[in-house]
Amino acid sequence: MNEETRSRFLAAIAKQVPADRVIEVHLFGAIRQGGMESGVAVIALERASDSACHPERSEGSASAEAASASENEEDDDASVDDSTAPASRYTVYSARYRYTLKGLDRGKWEVSVTEEADAPLLTVDAVVRGVQRRSGDADEVVRLSGDEFRAALPTAQPVA
Repeated sequence: MNEETRSRFLAAIAKQVPADRVIEVHLFGAIRQGGMESGVAVIALERASDSACHPERSEGSASAEAASASENEEDDDASVDDSTAPASRYTVYSARYRYTLKGLDRGKWEVSVTEEADAPLLTVDAVVRGVQRRSGDADEVVRLSGDEFRAALPTAQPVA
């Protein structure tokens, strides 16, 4: 995926998910086939309920302790001990773009962003590696932190 397409894809993702909650983005290499280019990304976002709970947790209130205990009960079946992490599970989205390079619809751009799961980051990383391995894709998956994602977003240009 070239830099212009990557920037356009990231901007389209940011229009559909709250950029300030993005923890990481995994960008798979683009595929060109039959005058079309397509790409996929996996995005992990801090859960909305977790971001609302963070200030309470830092204050150590009784309601925060109850919320933390409730989360630990829900995570009993998880294979990773996330009990010390304030936001151990993340909302996982997949994003896809399709860009028409040739033909009557040349320039057509379609993007879809879909909520897929609620999982720890270790699970997200394992799934990304598994998809890459099964697809036989030799290209490295590009991982952007939340800060790198936000920094890569196009900035609004002043109107002259």
